[in-house]
This record gives sequence, C-alpha cells and structure tokens, in this order.
Amino acid sequence: MTTVRRLLTGAAVIGAALGIAVLAPLASAAERTVLVPMPNADVAPQGNAATAVLAGGCFWGMEAVFSHVKGVKSVTSGYAGGAAKDADYETVSTETTRHAEAVKITYDPRVVSYATLLRVYFSVAHNPTEVNRQGPDSGTSYRTAIFPQSADQARVARAYIAQIGAAKSWGTAPIATKIESGGFFPAEAYHQDFARKNPNHGYIRMWDAPKIAALQATFPKLWSPGWAS
Repeated sequence: MTTVRRLLTGAAVIGAALGIAVLAPLASAAERTVLVPMPNADVAPQGNAATAVLAGGCFWGMEAVFSHVKGVKSVTSGYAGGAAKDADYETVSTETTRHAEAVKITYDPRVVSYATLLRVYFSVAHNPTEVNRQGPDSGTSYRTAIFPQSADQARVARAYIAQIGAAKSWGTAPIATKIESGGFFPAEAYHQDFARKNPNHGYIRMWDAPKIAALQATFPKLWSPGWAS
C-alpha cells in the first residue's frame, strides 16, 4: 500500500535535489482530540518497569506521543501480530503479513499506570474509530489494536474499551480497537526516534506534531518536555 508517508518522503527528497523546501502544514484538520473519561479499572503496579504494546497507525507518531509521557522510560517502533520472518517494513507494507505497526512502551508503573497510558492512547495518540486505517494511511497494518502483555492488561483494556463506548466519547462511531495477541518485533533502525530526528519531515509536521501538541495541552501533568530514550 502506498502511503502518504512514502509520498511525502519522496517529495522531500526530490525537493532537496532541486533546492526547493517541501514542507507540509503544521497542523491538519483531519486530526481530532477527544478527552476520554478516567478509566474505572487499572493494573496494580509491580516493580519499577512494565511494558505495553499498542498499535494505532504510523508508529512514528505513536512513538513521538508516548516519548513525552512522564514515567515512560523508552518507546520502540515495531511490528506486532505477525511472524518474525516477515517483520520488516517492505513486507509489512504489502498488507499480507498480519502485522500492525505498533510501539512497545517501557514505563515505570509507580509514575504512570497502564490505564493512564490507555487514556492517552484513546485521546490524543490516534483515532480509535477508524477501521484498518489511521489518518492518511490505509491497510490492516494501520489498524487500532492493543496487545496485552498480561492477563491484567487484557482485563483493563477490555473494560476501558467498553467504558469509552458506553460513554460515546467519540460520538456514535463504535470503537474499532481490538484486543490481539502476538509477539513484538522492533522496526528498522531508521524508524526509531524518527520524529525527534526529523522534526521538519512533511509527514511529521502534518500528522504527528499536532498530536504532540495535543498531549501537552490535554494532559499537562503527564507532559515531559524531553524525549524518552
């Protein structure tokens, strides 16, 4: 599937060769921020490190948002839900591998809880009502999905999806997020920390910078100005 991400990257390369700046707008009307309610259930903290795996469209933006959440130690872009043998960008982009672009979030549950991460996920990180697409990108690899790392995470995620649906936080559109299983495989090195390293990339400016700004405005107490490593 050809994505806007690929097209903008290509345009930037061509523009650079011609000496022309090719930059997208800083914000997009297609992006929405919805403040979902506080979760009714959560995972009890155990130790100082836990992991969450979430899929919600292009992993560049997901990584960028969660890298600015207090208590998050690291965020890794990757592929979840498919097999290791074809967990690479070119193959996943054929939309035949069952992978979803996802992020693995390592966090301190004493600082930020799993349910709080889900609240950010359902509010500013992506639109949970879109089916097999997110913003400008379409295909099953851009689906909205949660990959619980424990039975408690699965319980909390199911309960929160039901809670948001009942509250009609996103209006009458049903929540499309599914609970799935499967391993996580890190993406190629050039995808890691992409937004931090390429803040003027057209795709980042159009689709991901507004999400980072929305996180800071919507959850100021969770905001961390630095980037998680």
